Amino acid sequence: MQSSLLNKTLAYVNGQWVAAASGKTLAVHNPANGEFLAEVPDMSAAEASAAVEAANRAFSSWKKTTAKARGQFLRRWFELIMANQEALAQLLTAEQGKPLAEARGEVAYGASFVEWFAEEAKRTYGEHIPSPSPTSRLVTIRQPVGVVAAITPWNFPVAMITRKIAPALAAGCTVVLKPAEDTPLCALALTALAEEAGFPAGVINIVTTADPVAVGDTLTSHPLVRKVSFTGSTPVGKHILRQAADTVKKVSLELGGNAPFIIFDDADLDAAIKGVLISKYRNAGQTCVCTNRIYVQRGIYEQFVERFSAAVSDLKVGAGDQADSEVGPLINSKAIERVEGVVKAAVDEGAQLLLGGARAEQGELFYQPTLLGGVTEQMAIANQELFGPISTLFVFDDEEEVIERANATPFGLAGYFYSRDIGRCWRVAEGLEYGMVGINEGIISNEVAPFGGVKESGIGREGSKHGIDDYLEIKYLCMGGI
Repeated sequence: MQSSLLNKTLAYVNGQWVAAASGKTLAVHNPANGEFLAEVPDMSAAEASAAVEAANRAFSSWKKTTAKARGQFLRRWFELIMANQEALAQLLTAEQGKPLAEARGEVAYGASFVEWFAEEAKRTYGEHIPSPSPTSRLVTIRQPVGVVAAITPWNFPVAMITRKIAPALAAGCTVVLKPAEDTPLCALALTALAEEAGFPAGVINIVTTADPVAVGDTLTSHPLVRKVSFTGSTPVGKHILRQAADTVKKVSLELGGNAPFIIFDDADLDAAIKGVLISKYRNAGQTCVCTNRIYVQRGIYEQFVERFSAAVSDLKVGAGDQADSEVGPLINSKAIERVEGVVKAAVDEGAQLLLGGARAEQGELFYQPTLLGGVTEQMAIANQELFGPISTLFVFDDEEEVIERANATPFGLAGYFYSRDIGRCWRVAEGLEYGMVGINEGIISNEVAPFGGVKESGIGREGSKHGIDDYLEIKYLCMGGI
C-alpha cells in the first residue's frame, strides 16, 4: 500500500468519489504555518440526504451479511490502517497540528477500535428466557438499528471516526459521516483504506461541507437515519438531541467536560506531576478529557506549584512535524482568540499569572503553556471547558470538601486524582460524579473500556463490549403452540 492512496480530496457516496454538485470547495490548511493542504467538496444538505438514501439502500444487504464476514472486513481495514500508520500520522499532524508522536499514537488508538469491534461483531448475542407457559418459548435476538449518522470533531480526526464507524459496521449498520470542516482529510484517507478492504458501496459514506449546521440538521432529522452519534460541544449536543426527538432516533452524545485533577497530600508527587502534565497539555489542551481544574491539598500546594511550574516551562512548543515538539498549535484563529480571552478574564478577576499567558513566538496559532494560580470557583474560567494549554490551580483542605467542589459543575465526563491511601481511593472514586475516573493515572482511554460521561457530558458509551449496544435493537420473539 502506497501513501499516495491516502491523498483523497473528494467526498465518498455510494462507493464513488464525488465532487459537490455546485462545484464549491472547502480549503484545508495546516494550523502550524497556514500552508494550504487541499480542497475538498463543500456539499449541501441535499447531497447529505442523497448519502443517507444510498446508505439505506446498502443497509438492506449489509445487515444480512454474517457477523463473521463483517468482522473479516473490519479486520482487513484494521490491518491496512496499521500498515499506513506513518502516512496517516503525517496527514493527521499536517491538518490538525498535534505533535507527530501523538499522531502516531492516535492512529494506533483509532485502529484499536476497528480491531476490537471486528472481534465483537460475533458477540452480539441474544438470550433464552424461561417462559411462564409450557406451550411457548421466549427468546431475544439483536439486530442492527439501521442507517447511522456520525458527526465527528477536529481534535481526534482518526480516533473519533473509528470509534463510531467500527461498532456501527460490526453491528450491521451503514454509516453517513460528516467530519469536522477543519480536518476532513483523515476521514477521506480512512475511507480509501476501507474501500481497499472491500466494504460494499454505500456502507460507508463521507460528506464534507463548509456548512455543518445545514448538513448536520439534515442528518439528525432525516427519517431514514435511525441512530445519531455525535462528539462535540454540549450546546450542539443538546441541539442534536432536540433534532433527533421528532423521529425518536437513538442518540449517543460525547460532549464537553470540566475535568478536575485532585492531588492529595499523600500522593506520589513525581507521578502526579507527570500525570497532570500529559493530561493537561497533550494536543495543546484540546481534548474533552483534558484536566481543567487542578486541586492541590494545602500542605503540598507550594511544593507542587514550584515543581509543576518547572515541568511546564520545559515543554517544547513547536510545529507537530518537529521531532522535539510537545505542544502544537491551536486549531484555528477562533480557538486562540478564545483562549486569550479566557486567560485575560481570569487575571482581571484576580487569578495570578504564574507562567505563559500570551501567544508563543512559533506562529500565529501557538499559545504558551500557561499556569494560573489562586483560582476560585467564582471565576468564569472555573466553569467552562478550556480547550487550550492552560492550567488553573485551586487549593483545598480536606477530602469531603474537594469532592463537593469537583462535582459542582453540570459536566461529568472525566475526573482524576492521586492518592496512595486505598480507602481514600475507593471513597473518592465513588464520590466523583463522572463517567470515567483516573486513579493515579492521567491517561485513561483505551478500546476495551467504556468511554462516556454523565450529567451534561453525554449519553451512551463508546469502546468496550458496551460500545456496540446503541447500534442494535433488541427484538423479542414469542413462539407459541409448542
